[in-house]
Amino acid sequence: MLIIRRNTTDPFFNLAAEEYMLKSFDEDTFALWRNDKSIIVGKHQNTLAEINLEFVSRNDIKVVRRLSGGGAVFHDLGNLNFTFTQTSRDENLINFKKYTQPILDVLQQMGVNAIFEGRNDLTIDGRKFSGNAMHIWKNKVLHHGTLLFSAEIPDLSAALNADPSKFADKAIKSVRSRVTNIREHLKESIDLMQFADRIEKYIVEQNPDATLYELSVKDMEGIQKLRDSKYATWEWNFGYSPKYNYRKVIRTSGSGTIEINLDVHDGVIQRVKFFGDYFGILDSEEIEKSLVGTDHRLESVTKVIQSFDLPKYFANLSPEEFIPAFF
Repeated sequence: MLIIRRNTTDPFFNLAAEEYMLKSFDEDTFALWRNDKSIIVGKHQNTLAEINLEFVSRNDIKVVRRLSGGGAVFHDLGNLNFTFTQTSRDENLINFKKYTQPILDVLQQMGVNAIFEGRNDLTIDGRKFSGNAMHIWKNKVLHHGTLLFSAEIPDLSAALNADPSKFADKAIKSVRSRVTNIREHLKESIDLMQFADRIEKYIVEQNPDATLYELSVKDMEGIQKLRDSKYATWEWNFGYSPKYNYRKVIRTSGSGTIEINLDVHDGVIQRVKFFGDYFGILDSEEIEKSLVGTDHRLESVTKVIQSFDLPKYFANLSPEEFIPAFF
């Protein structure tokens, strides 16, 4: 087994590294890593339905889709992540208890009553500190999990505070849980990196063939290429979302009520319809038609809306009031 600790906190690079390790390494691997502030959404999720876009944009929080399924999670530098890639010899490839047991062993050695609970969570006193997910590729398993050690819980709550009533789709929805930081339950004062050392030491002790491995120049180049071509792109992180319908009603100060309805497929707006008691000199159908074929992303919608003299279609309505209603 190769033991890898990555120093970069770039979430696009770290998610690309997981896929690279899974598909390029013949050996089993274990890695510990951290991301700067980011939201990591499951492969089958509708990204916009999982995030508070206004909070995420204002705070420059990166949004990245991962290779595995499951729900959305918030990462920051107080959150330690672990990844196993392994060629499986078992018929039952999906085994969350197997890959989370080392974490539980370390915590229990430290006097923390951490347990496996539900389908894929680790908890302390009924509060979640670790969510886990898996991806199967051929006969190999990628298992990864979060470990909230000293994360900013208010940021976590705010970043994932989406309004699900705006979306109708069949995407996997995240289930929110009461969460806790591991540090609150420790009987000794250690920091996150010392905690990482203990986990790594335990993995080495349990695997006699374990070898510390530093990513080579070839590895770094391969990961960077995958980062740039896939994990850092809007097409993967937002456009890959399943087909969905979007609806929002806004009550404006000067235009009355406007209801926005969108049908979106592969991140691209396929149909637009406005309803409401608004007045305008020109027909708002012109704007509807112009939005068809536009990416459902802030920059693209803004460009279309700003190309119109908006008050002529919606009396007294400014682009600054209208554009946020599309998200």
